[in-house]
Amino acid sequence: MQERATAAPPAAPPSPSWPEPWVQLRTFSYHPSIYPAMIGDASRGICPGAWVDVYDRNGRMFGNGVFHPTARVPLRMVHHGDSPVADSLLLQLLDRAIDLRLGPLNLPAHADAFRVVHSDGDGLGGLIVDKFADVLSVQVHSLGIWQRLAPMLARLHERLGTQRTRIEVDPAIARQEGIRVADHSSDPVRSVKFREHGIRYEVDFATGHKTGFFCDQRENRRRLARWTAGKRVLDLCCYTGGFALSAKLQGNAESVTAVDLDEDAIAQARRNANLNMARVEWVHCDAFAYARQMRKDSKSFDVVILDPPKLVDGRDEAEQAEGITRYEDLNSLGIVITAPGGLLLTCSCSGRVSAEDFERLVVRAAHRVGRKLQFLNRTGAGEDHPVLSNCPESRYLKLLWARVF
Repeated sequence: MQERATAAPPAAPPSPSWPEPWVQLRTFSYHPSIYPAMIGDASRGICPGAWVDVYDRNGRMFGNGVFHPTARVPLRMVHHGDSPVADSLLLQLLDRAIDLRLGPLNLPAHADAFRVVHSDGDGLGGLIVDKFADVLSVQVHSLGIWQRLAPMLARLHERLGTQRTRIEVDPAIARQEGIRVADHSSDPVRSVKFREHGIRYEVDFATGHKTGFFCDQRENRRRLARWTAGKRVLDLCCYTGGFALSAKLQGNAESVTAVDLDEDAIAQARRNANLNMARVEWVHCDAFAYARQMRKDSKSFDVVILDPPKLVDGRDEAEQAEGITRYEDLNSLGIVITAPGGLLLTCSCSGRVSAEDFERLVVRAAHRVGRKLQFLNRTGAGEDHPVLSNCPESRYLKLLWARVF
């Protein structure tokens, strides 16, 4: 006899004893981002960006967060538990993030550039901070963070010894969140030079992507150098030349060719090479077109690096399928022009592609062109990009290290 499904009991009604402002959840989730469908009720007249007490559907205290009723993510949970919190918690979380970078990781001993705050990974959803020498490059995605930014910046400068601030808010996010960008002004800093594992770089904030430089690949750049001594290296989607310069300067590669379609990125890569007096062949070209030409000319390389921009974005199934196809096509091309026994380093920064799915598509790409891969390692972002257990999708960066046969 088939059992009937029983409906979930109705949620407990809000209690008149709850201090305002408050929010009651419709569904249980420890995820830091609470979307509109997950919210059951809220007290009236909550000011956007206000701290709120959060209750579960049974009326029990669940935690605290920052609420913005009309935002795409109206509730950002900051604390779980039954004790009240205030703005001082944000400074405590900020200190915890800084302590990790300056203490156990000891990042200043290896680089002038590293991530100081990694959004949800540090419990500070809506805030990303990278340090480049004496400059903080800051991205804000939340009105609640924006309203409390001044004391947080003061604490960062005090702890890190930085002097200048570059602040960026995506215009679409500013409109969604109601952020008035004029409320916090950036210092007039266009560029800054820094070192990473002994290599000199310059970041141009006016033309650079995101915070200006991809600190997440720092340890992977150093790891690559073990494979490039005396080798012919191809860096496809090289951006400003991080992998290419590591292969040449740290890895003593015989030759390095680096390709990117972004004209500004190639120009910056050339400047970075000049800073280090490094000889690299920089090619302004589409990576797909370049790889196809190399295949047509029967040219191969001992080490091939594939580090494209995000190819899978958004929730639309058709767009995701198209992005997966592009990943497979790029990997097939990269595998074909990798010499037998050579190293393929292939990357994905698409958070919507899991590590397992990425490995499967790379395998399909190899078998499609009649090659086999010997996987050596699977890595990701550096330890300054931590991932909290209640937000696993922030483990966005995936790298596969494989020999090609």
